[in-house]
Amino acid sequence: MSSATRALSHVVRSRELAVAVVLVALVVVTTLKNDNFLFSPDGWRNLLLNPSMLLILAVGQTAVIITRNVDLSVGSTLGLTAYAVGKLYTTYPDLPVVAVFLAGLVFGGLLGLVNGVLVTFGKVPALVITLGTLYIYRGIFLSWAGSDRITASDMPKGFLALGTKQVLTIPVLTIIALVVLAAVGYYLWTARGGREMYAIGSDPDAAVLYGLQTTKRVLSAFVLSGALAGLAGVCYAARYGSISSGAGRDIELQAVGAAVIGGVAIFGGVGTVWGAAIGAVLLTTINSSLPILGVSDFWQRAVVGALILAAVVLDRVLSARQARRLAADREAPTDPPPTASPTRQEVPA
Repeated sequence: MSSATRALSHVVRSRELAVAVVLVALVVVTTLKNDNFLFSPDGWRNLLLNPSMLLILAVGQTAVIITRNVDLSVGSTLGLTAYAVGKLYTTYPDLPVVAVFLAGLVFGGLLGLVNGVLVTFGKVPALVITLGTLYIYRGIFLSWAGSDRITASDMPKGFLALGTKQVLTIPVLTIIALVVLAAVGYYLWTARGGREMYAIGSDPDAAVLYGLQTTKRVLSAFVLSGALAGLAGVCYAARYGSISSGAGRDIELQAVGAAVIGGVAIFGGVGTVWGAAIGAVLLTTINSSLPILGVSDFWQRAVVGALILAAVVLDRVLSARQARRLAADREAPTDPPPTASPTRQEVPA
């Protein structure tokens, strides 16, 4: 079988393709119900713009999950960074936009570093650590912001224009999300560090025995997740212009859900950022399309929950099937090596 045929076969059987088909079908059905959903200028813009922040978070979440961890603090990191951006502009109104984006990346990366240090050196499960820092970061945010609110008048128009500006009908924030997706996806797929993250998630004990730098890779995954959450916070400030203490609340659950729905195994070692990105788009599209289809808010949440449960169950079924196949291969009898036929001994006359 040629490499092209194998690649095509892999794509056809991939989870990413299945989720993409569901997404396309949802868009088509909703557009048939109301063509403004896709074919109006606002409909097209919102379809691309709405998933941008969740997509960035899902990409960072994927890097953490494939190492068999999870980061529940990204929503609080997003909100805290968004508010910090507003405060930066109230203090330094002439600050360049590039400097603000860099500050958001660094600030979020530092918060992610705290998570990574506690997980890798404290040897405490990431679920417990990041659940704690979720509340700690949110508490700092609430204490800092209080009843105060950053408004659009506190930030320069050039920065706020990023929330509405488009390039060839594609929103700038969507382009930023796609650049992040391409960069992280390329690293995870081709770089040694990315492949080691998959190896660590597949079998942490074997990764240690093999001599992989597990502490460094897990730590870098949390730093990446925090930095991308900080970037998402900058994008949040640019898009909405108004930042209160509720910014980013509960979005961490959507980020985990997007990754899982997109085929990232919650038990680590399996999945791609491309699938997580499609999952993020699917989640935001569900939230905007189901009301048009006449589905109540309760059932919208139920549909998302059902998708997450189905993805987790499917992962377990596929993992169990693969384990049985490997066990059968190990137990299968091997053909004995061929024995040389005895040579006829010459009898002297």
